[in-house]
Amino acid sequence: MMMLLNRKTLAFCTAVYLGLCGLAHAGVADTFPNRPIRLVCPFTPGGAVDIASRAIALELSKNLGQPVTVDNRPGAGGNIGGSEVAHAAADGYTIMLTTSGIQAINPALYSKMPFNPSKDFAPIGTIVSMNNVLVVPVNSKIHSVPELIAMAKATPGELNYASSGSGTSIHMSGEMFKSLAKVDLVHIPYKGSSPALTDLMGGQVMMMFDNIPSSMPFIKSGKLRAIATTGAKRDPFLPDLPTMAEAGVAGYESGVWFGLVAPSGTPKEIITKLNTEMLKGLKSPDFVRRMSESGYIVSGSTPEQMAELDKMEVPRWGAIVKASGARAD
Repeated sequence: MMMLLNRKTLAFCTAVYLGLCGLAHAGVADTFPNRPIRLVCPFTPGGAVDIASRAIALELSKNLGQPVTVDNRPGAGGNIGGSEVAHAAADGYTIMLTTSGIQAINPALYSKMPFNPSKDFAPIGTIVSMNNVLVVPVNSKIHSVPELIAMAKATPGELNYASSGSGTSIHMSGEMFKSLAKVDLVHIPYKGSSPALTDLMGGQVMMMFDNIPSSMPFIKSGKLRAIATTGAKRDPFLPDLPTMAEAGVAGYESGVWFGLVAPSGTPKEIITKLNTEMLKGLKSPDFVRRMSESGYIVSGSTPEQMAELDKMEVPRWGAIVKASGARAD
């Protein structure tokens, strides 16, 4: 009789506990957010990730009724900022704009990752995608991909290319080119697109496979010469440029997407609220105009869709990294 009573008591207490947990989560979602949110950008100011971070932060601030401030934490191809967010409190007040590079390239490129992107982040949703563009200084002797290949083969190991950091899509676009074109180029990593572009325009480095949004202003102003884009099809923002495949590098295709994540364990109700307000922000005319003018393709998703995209990207980029032989440490 006592054992039966204990079982009944245990069952009752468990039900009460679960009910209280449900109420607590509902209460958290109802009151969230009641203070400012920090959106970590794992790259330097001025680059494509930073531009997108500030654009979505502005929309989230409007929709959530609390300031969403961008905090740049660059370094190690996004791993420094990623590690900070992966180990932050799972309460929705620290989120990050991650990239397909952080999610799928870094785990294959770095032998010692400070976090597991697939396990330590809770997806909120993708926000934009884009192609990369091969750019050179306006006074460069390189005017086409065939010219670049010929020059690289004539002087192996003497040409270099900049990137926004080891493990980024910009880095791997260069490694893919080296592998498919069978040329030897030297990789010069930076802590973001902005300082890399500064040195590129100054002639300290020779070329860059940059995200279109960060190079677009310099292409338009005539400070950089665009040679080719990296997608499977011509880019809608640079339709006169050939793709790398059209320019003679068969099988070449490289793009990137950005999405919001929170630390793993963040309550589902908070993730849902963030996704709802994010999707609302992606439809804002100001956001759409700002992104379109800069060369981004708006591409919102659910958390589940982002998780599925991540699952597909990890093996795809892992194979590319392995084939290139690239290592970051």
